[in-house]
Amino acid sequence: MNIRIAKTAGNTGVWMHSIKPTLAFTLMLGVAALAAGPTPVILGTSGSFAVLAETGVSTTGVTAITGDIGVSPVAATYVTGFGLIKDASGTFSTSSLVTGKIYASDYTDPTPTKMTTAIGDMGKAYTNAAGRLLPDYTELYAGDLTGKTLIPGLYKWGTGVLVSAGGVTISGSSTDVWIFQIAQNLALANGAMVTLSGGAQASNIFWQVAGKVTLGTTAAMKGIILCQTEVAMGTGATLSGRALAQTAVTLEANAITGPAVSVVENVSAPLHHGFALFQALSEKSIQFTVPSTGMARLTIVNTLGQEVATLFNGEAEAGKHNQVRFNSMDLARGSYYSRLEFNGQAEVATIQVVK
Repeated sequence: MNIRIAKTAGNTGVWMHSIKPTLAFTLMLGVAALAAGPTPVILGTSGSFAVLAETGVSTTGVTAITGDIGVSPVAATYVTGFGLIKDASGTFSTSSLVTGKIYASDYTDPTPTKMTTAIGDMGKAYTNAAGRLLPDYTELYAGDLTGKTLIPGLYKWGTGVLVSAGGVTISGSSTDVWIFQIAQNLALANGAMVTLSGGAQASNIFWQVAGKVTLGTTAAMKGIILCQTEVAMGTGATLSGRALAQTAVTLEANAITGPAVSVVENVSAPLHHGFALFQALSEKSIQFTVPSTGMARLTIVNTLGQEVATLFNGEAEAGKHNQVRFNSMDLARGSYYSRLEFNGQAEVATIQVVK
């Protein structure tokens, strides 16, 4: 297997824009802003599902789901109302209500392993979101977000959160990130809408909810729901995002659309965080440089933003770190990103694996 990295004159690789900013500057090729807010929550393989649950997914009425559905550890009999049609392979089912596939833990191999991994990744994502420290906003508006506009950041409530019919606006750029830590329930009232402005993307909005998520009749939700209990959608409610529930997802004539995954754009010059990331391709290794001693994390992620390998995670001394090796044979052919996190910022470079 060979590894290629796109190159530009005078550079060792194509540089990507940072995911977590503390510096403001203009990049080349029209990519003009660093992301604001916390670093995104890595969903792992759970991010390939529009709906994922541990105890069941049910629907009444004419529901329309764009994306895959998965349940585990329960069997396919706990996916009700969809009129499942099992594929000849035995590894998944289809439904007239789903533009995608339905997976369950009792299907033919390798689906059971796939579902165990996805449920595990969902739990890790929930724990990661719940464990973020130093919130930018605490107990904001006493949990009533009706009529408010929320900029990128980490938000924390020790109570429940309510959005009434007046709705809430989430405002920021396409690379900005929001994480909402909610210790109790999240409720959108009948007709309540989450509106995105300024290019904000549902894929960068994470609702971590310890209690129940209730979306009222015709409510319009945006973002990734990481719920420790149940996600219940009222008649005609919609979700642009993902419903990832550690118990059940109950639907009633709803529309759920899994968000598109944003791919970071290339730029032709290195960024100026004071640290650097580059590939030494002939040796199948990745090198990085940091300006001071500190905690660094180097990972390989795929185009879905899912981590496929962790190459370094710990204290790195100031200077260049050579020969951080990885086994490229473990990667399928395609595009990947190497991502270096250091002192709350990140740099990303493209990798192309060809066989």
